Amino acid sequence: MITVNNVSLQYGGRKLFEEVNIKFTPGNCYGLIGANGAGKSTFIKILSGEVEPQTGDVHLKPGQRLAVLKQNHFEYEDHEVLNVVIMGHARLYEVMQEKDAIYMKADFTDEDGIKAAELEGEFAELNGWEAESEAAILLKGLGITEDLHTKKMAELTGAEKVKVLLAQALFGQPDVLLLDEPTNHLDIKAIQWLEDFLINFENTVIVVSHDRHFLNKVCTHIADLDFGKIQIYVGNYDFWYESSQLALKLTQEANKKKEEKIKELQNFVARFSANASKSKQATSRKKLLEKITLDDIKPSSRKYPYVHFTPDREIGNDLLRVEGISKTIDGVKVLNNVSFVMNKDDKIALVGNEIAKTTLFKILMNEIEPDEGTFKWGVTTSQAYFPKDNSSYFDGCDLNLVDWLRQFSPQDDSETFLRGFLGRMLFSGEEVLKKASVLSGGEKVRCMLSKMMLSGANILLLDEPTNHLDLESITALNNGLINFKGSMIFTTHDHQFNETVANRIIELTEDGLVDKMMSYNEYLESVKG
Repeated sequence: MITVNNVSLQYGGRKLFEEVNIKFTPGNCYGLIGANGAGKSTFIKILSGEVEPQTGDVHLKPGQRLAVLKQNHFEYEDHEVLNVVIMGHARLYEVMQEKDAIYMKADFTDEDGIKAAELEGEFAELNGWEAESEAAILLKGLGITEDLHTKKMAELTGAEKVKVLLAQALFGQPDVLLLDEPTNHLDIKAIQWLEDFLINFENTVIVVSHDRHFLNKVCTHIADLDFGKIQIYVGNYDFWYESSQLALKLTQEANKKKEEKIKELQNFVARFSANASKSKQATSRKKLLEKITLDDIKPSSRKYPYVHFTPDREIGNDLLRVEGISKTIDGVKVLNNVSFVMNKDDKIALVGNEIAKTTLFKILMNEIEPDEGTFKWGVTTSQAYFPKDNSSYFDGCDLNLVDWLRQFSPQDDSETFLRGFLGRMLFSGEEVLKKASVLSGGEKVRCMLSKMMLSGANILLLDEPTNHLDLESITALNNGLINFKGSMIFTTHDHQFNETVANRIIELTEDGLVDKMMSYNEYLESVKG
């Protein structure tokens, strides 16, 4: 158990937390959520002891161990991979080092023998004899093959280092596990392995993530950071989102009879309880959900963007034909004889090599030429493009947001009209007079989505649109694309996004592509093993 007592913290005149009192108990996984800038990562640092609060304290039971996912990927460059994982249990690794140093001494004394015996006893108590095999199992589960275990961290790729640091945090069954964005840079198999690990983890987990599917799979509770306070809710992210929306609706309908409100709540809870899987976590969550009362749920202060793409003209049947496209980048063939036909109502999720996906987008938008092959858009089509790298639209741009958006308005360029589109993306009042060059990553994404909504295109191309967005914006964009009446090609690492939007999966491979008319979950089932 980890207990937070009266914790407050402010930077300058801004209060991040004010008198937070909360307990995180064993057997539960808490998803820490809040708008961008609310202080989620800072709160994790307070829990880990990296940041001192101005008032209050964090208490861990004596003898319990806390582990945190490290964010510095270059911290252990000169260490072997297996040792880096074991370093996750600092005392165990210290005992190993002391023990080995004694045995290496040329003049081994009786005192050394006594000390070595004491260390051997502690080593056994800390399960040291199983340390290397446990570390190896964790690494293998995350996709770090055995041939890498004895290599130095400096020899690994960035994505491999992330996995090693995650294995380090998970090592040795810590009593409290703190994970800040653990799915970043993980492949599909590693994420699925991590989900299973956390579902079966018996101690306390506190996790920050923008991956809604991950939060839904692993969380028994949501810790909502809002107005400088943290409120705990039973259930996963979807339950929190739906219940906060229901609470807002019930609050707005003040004249509705309480009996009707209670019935609506009961139906809502029953629906979510019925969806619980058979896992131990889900079963216990279901029991807790069934005890929810009307006063337990509160409306959230979160503001959700309004994302709605309206095509100016209906699309025909002839959309896009791609024939034999190949492209080599820096000596590596990333697209190899790629051919496919895009049909009306297709919502295609591209999966596979990152460079290959972005290269295909750039070719289709005439930013680069293919080495071989052709493509042709249908005469009834119009395209709006969201590039993975949007820096060229903003770097060095001295225009305010109204004038920035005015560049892309095909119809009305009045300030009132443009402010309306910016307002949908939560830019209001004086905010629209900010220079485009000073925007944060998330603000740039919201501006790009405003630009796309203005276009009236009937085909959308989106390359990682969820990067830099908070959960509220991801949810709004997800819903907007579900409701879009045109066709699209997109790529994202957001599982729920893929599953709820795509009706066709195209996997780019070394040999060309694999094209499947199915949902994302069906695709994952088809490629298992």
